[in-house]
Amino acid sequence: MRPARLMTPLRAATAAAALLLVPAQAASAAPAPPAAASEARTEVTVSAVDLDGPAISTVQVTVKNSAPQRLRSLKVAFAGPVGWAVQPSVQSVSGSLATGASASATFRIQVPEKRSGFVIRTFTATATYQGGDGLGTATGTRTERSGSPQANLAAAYNGVAITDESAPTAGNYDGEGNTFSAQRLASAGLTPGAKVDALGATLTWPDVPAGTKDNVSSSGQAVSLAGKGSGLVFLGSGVGSGATGTATVFYTDGTSASGSFGFPNWSFDPADAHGATLVRSTDGRNRPDGYGNATVKYRVFANSVPLDPSRTVDFVVLPANANVHVFDMAIAP
Repeated sequence: MRPARLMTPLRAATAAAALLLVPAQAASAAPAPPAAASEARTEVTVSAVDLDGPAISTVQVTVKNSAPQRLRSLKVAFAGPVGWAVQPSVQSVSGSLATGASASATFRIQVPEKRSGFVIRTFTATATYQGGDGLGTATGTRTERSGSPQANLAAAYNGVAITDESAPTAGNYDGEGNTFSAQRLASAGLTPGAKVDALGATLTWPDVPAGTKDNVSSSGQAVSLAGKGSGLVFLGSGVGSGATGTATVFYTDGTSASGSFGFPNWSFDPADAHGATLVRSTDGRNRPDGYGNATVKYRVFANSVPLDPSRTVDFVVLPANANVHVFDMAIAP
């Protein structure tokens, strides 16, 4: 049955949560050997969350004692995205948990109306306790998503960085009406669809006509990308200053990892700023009044974040920094 529609604020009386202590496993004649260090941590898991709001969804958090010592004085806290009301926010569990035993706490969370487009929501549960693995705290997270990532980077293009010298006003790369010259890029080997080898990956220069959308000004877009490898390589450059940010890689097994990278400004900053690698440079650029600045180099860079080579990439969430401009991304073996 779907959760009841939310018509009024949550009331403490209706949000009373259930606690369930799962009996410890039956004792055997001989004591079980101590768990390996990697298996002895307290485990915290969060159940699926119904995002079909507006509604009140029920969420169950389960804490399992995998350590050889009893776990006691257990408290469980749960939180959703900022602004989502949860009742109660913290629960205490009476009694203690033997090795292998679990306790489940049920929370109710206010889910707002579903947003359009691709959205990732993160839910976090934190257990505090005494005994058990001796660490005193353990955390579990769950991400839920709705909608679909963009099919590829080209589908996310939102700006024009390259113009023909005969039509320089067709784009605006840096916020002041300036763009790369298609002719100068061609002289540097960057023609539409050209292959670019950088940092172990083979990338593709935007295969679109000059004066049309050809890059992504990053603002947290989610873009599908499949494959395995050691690194995720980005091809782009920065505008303004501080063109850095964090990219998050989501794998097909549901795990994710984040890495930071950045690009130097397209016309200044050291070429290796933020750990970037210079890929190509052009002489001059297109300005609103035509080609100019012929003595200045305007540049394209590569940078990367590490990947877990044992996992398959599902999609990538780009940095939330519009100064980071991406022309392509690819996986390096």
